[in-house]
Amino acid sequence: MNFKIAALVPFIAVSCLSHSLSAQTIPKDELVFLTSEWKGERFPDGRPKISDDLVERAKHIGIDDAWTVLKNEGYTNQFEGGWKLIKEDVPVTGRAVTAMFMPSRPDVEKNIKERGTTKQGRKGNTNAWPIEVLTKGDVYVADAFGKIGGGTLMGATLGNAIFSKTGNGVVFNGAARDLQELQNLKGFNAFVRDFHPSFLEEMVLMGLNAPIRMGNAMVLPGDLVIAQREGVLFVPAHMAEQVVSTAEFVTRKDQFGFEMVKSGRYTTGQIDSQWPDDIKTEFLKWLGKHPELGTMTKAELDKVMSKRTW
Repeated sequence: MNFKIAALVPFIAVSCLSHSLSAQTIPKDELVFLTSEWKGERFPDGRPKISDDLVERAKHIGIDDAWTVLKNEGYTNQFEGGWKLIKEDVPVTGRAVTAMFMPSRPDVEKNIKERGTTKQGRKGNTNAWPIEVLTKGDVYVADAFGKIGGGTLMGATLGNAIFSKTGNGVVFNGAARDLQELQNLKGFNAFVRDFHPSFLEEMVLMGLNAPIRMGNAMVLPGDLVIAQREGVLFVPAHMAEQVVSTAEFVTRKDQFGFEMVKSGRYTTGQIDSQWPDDIKTEFLKWLGKHPELGTMTKAELDKVMSKRTW
């Protein structure tokens, strides 16, 4: 099947014996091809499965540091800003499950819903279908072409359903409703274009776990989503370990540097340059006194410093 056609055909069944909760708009081998740099574990549908440990570590890094690592590696189209949040102090971090919505067209929507209900066991409107495939640690990322009125992909009911399945929040290039009720959902957050009292209308799901565009960013299923007050960063799965490890080091380096400069042991210029062996030795000694920041070998330090452009 031609990929351009496949990208617009929802829910190709994985097998005729399945109700295909893992059905997707592109074949599994195409998703594996698009994410071929990822060498780790995958979900049954081919989506990269970043480890729970790495997702947890990503919750404690700065989005600015993570963005810098990606930019230095040539990934310049992975950040999108300009969001409204339910809560300013609740970041969202996890693995992307992607969905693409389009303005509805009666014949297409009729066929999609008919196939979904009769052959795939789907229920409800198409904006509820992506929720069926969510697992713990996922982030529901949806491109709703920026629609606000009539573009509310989620209200209180679906918000609770999403949070119960993922323990996580959402990122919608569209809107949400029931802001007051969603605010009462502890630990949940949504990054949306706006809030609106209307119900969803004149929209249909045209892609599930397919590549999507979120503003100026490309998002693939399985990307590591890091959503903080500054905006949302979509880290390709194969870059996640490098991004998180480097950002963790920058946090340690900054804390070490603040202490060294404050004590007068080193100057700002020395800390912000390539480190000679004496500063590296001093840093490793300092790190040993701060076990909460993790451990690092001399070889690991040399490697991360060799690529230093931050």
